[in-house]
Amino acid sequence: MKPISLRLATLADFKAVYDFINLLENLVYDAAVQRRLYEENLKNPDIVYLLAFDNEKPLGLLSMHIQNLMHHAGRIGEIQEMYVDEAARSLGIGKQLMDEMRSIAKQRNVLQLEVTSRLARTDAHRFYEREGFAFTHKKFLYKL
Repeated sequence: MKPISLRLATLADFKAVYDFINLLENLVYDAAVQRRLYEENLKNPDIVYLLAFDNEKPLGLLSMHIQNLMHHAGRIGEIQEMYVDEAARSLGIGKQLMDEMRSIAKQRNVLQLEVTSRLARTDAHRFYEREGFAFTHKKFLYKL
């Protein structure tokens, strides 16, 4: 595994988070809108942005939103965004991010982690299965 440092994201990390999400979605989002959303999310203690760095170079992002869900009788953490720089993949960075996020989730009394991943992202599916996630649901979307 590549030795990296992990830390919670701050407002100063907006560009790295913004760039990773654009790469993840293969889009370029409006930076002003994304900054507003990011600032709002950072104020919410139930939203976590975790970054991986090699020295000062950002290599990866993992985010989680925690919700109190009645149908689970407790707090559930949902992985929202995960991205590791293409040049840094297969170096254990995703695993380190996930291990740290599991630790954060346990500290925050989360009962389980969930993740939704597009059907085409088969490499991501293999990663989540290796990390112990079980494929149990289908997700349905209705655009408004």
